[in-house]
Amino acid sequence: MENIMNITILGFGREGKSVLKFLKKSPKYRRASIEILDKARNKNYLKNLSRFDLIFRSPGVPYQTSALFRARCDGVKFSSATILFFEAMRNMVRRGSPQVIGITGSKGKGTTATLLYKILKTAKKDVYLVGNIGKSALDILPRLTKNSWVIFELSSFQLQDLPYSPHIAVVLDMFPEHLDHHKTLREYYGSKANIVRFQKPSDIAFYAKDNAVAVRTATKGRGKKIPMDTKSFSLFAPSELRMPGMHNFKNAVAAARVAQFLHISDHTIRKVAIAFRGNEHRLELVRSISSASKSHSNVLKNIRMRFYNDSASTNPHTTIAAIQAFPDTPKILIMGGQDKGLDYRLVAQALRNSGTKLVILVGENKKKIYRQLDVRSSKFDMIFVRNLAEAVRVAYRFARLLTTRYSLLAIIFSPGAASFDMFQNYADRGTQFKKVVGGLTGKKK
Repeated sequence: MENIMNITILGFGREGKSVLKFLKKSPKYRRASIEILDKARNKNYLKNLSRFDLIFRSPGVPYQTSALFRARCDGVKFSSATILFFEAMRNMVRRGSPQVIGITGSKGKGTTATLLYKILKTAKKDVYLVGNIGKSALDILPRLTKNSWVIFELSSFQLQDLPYSPHIAVVLDMFPEHLDHHKTLREYYGSKANIVRFQKPSDIAFYAKDNAVAVRTATKGRGKKIPMDTKSFSLFAPSELRMPGMHNFKNAVAAARVAQFLHISDHTIRKVAIAFRGNEHRLELVRSISSASKSHSNVLKNIRMRFYNDSASTNPHTTIAAIQAFPDTPKILIMGGQDKGLDYRLVAQALRNSGTKLVILVGENKKKIYRQLDVRSSKFDMIFVRNLAEAVRVAYRFARLLTTRYSLLAIIFSPGAASFDMFQNYADRGTQFKKVVGGLTGKKK
């Protein structure tokens, strides 16, 4: 009697559904018994995993969870959508395979990947954007040819158990992140290193030259190392980009450097980069409200309040980048959410002499942030609010009070924390922010 392989798909979001579709079409798994296990369906979905022969783990399920560790010890094999994709790439090598550009970093990988995709698309390349953004990697497999390019945004969750590295790896700035998911910072950085760990000498590893962790990560593989830095870059300047902030300039430089390596013309790279507005929820200009107000000299002047949605900010470093993106503009900052075990004292340093007039704290970790920002030595006010809608209304009222002193104000929603205390994910959080801002009274501009 033939043995039937028992398979489970652990987590049934976008990647889990993509895996199921792939398995149903694969001759290898045609006779397998496939079970779906998802937290939304069953809170005890991680119970008794050792009864399976093969588990396909979705990125949202931590690799080092004790239930998964026990299953591995019992001999259960693990895979994922990312592993299936790279295995398919390996099998295409003999007949000429598509080239994969993998991009990782603590933040900025989505912006870099999207911009590089747009540059290659404008250059008439057969290019696909996959990963946390773009399409599912497995879904594009039937469309790939030897002339295709795949830009893969790779998170630590996808990289952690990946035994393959892309032909071209791009390592952006790295700093502490996802410590609610990874047990240690060493584990987090070690997961990221898999993007280069299995490279051959003929492969390429781009890395952020001024980030010590990125430099160390690049050394973990055998690929040719190519440093990326902004100092020697002259194709476009930060002031020419529509994305605010030096961190976004670094992302654009990374995309441009890879595109230049692929022999894309400087004219095309520059044209696409300066037109690119960035991705949704990443310092996205949501609304500009203008009104008339009298100055101290009783002269009527035009006031502009600009609301920025940076909901993709899930750690203190990205909040710092948002603060520094508007160095000469008075600002109001809204931050807070679900805690990830991160340190906010660096944010306190960034806020000093930054022109920030008010910090509005919301979410589960608002009291922790309050303590670490050290209100006693700060030059700005801090207040607690109950929810995001109240935060926006308070920011708007406070901004109106400041309009007698300033002609331009920035209201920045950069949480620096996870979203799961009140929202489904960071995208839901950003969408709710935009909805509340859109309902404010005031003249749009």
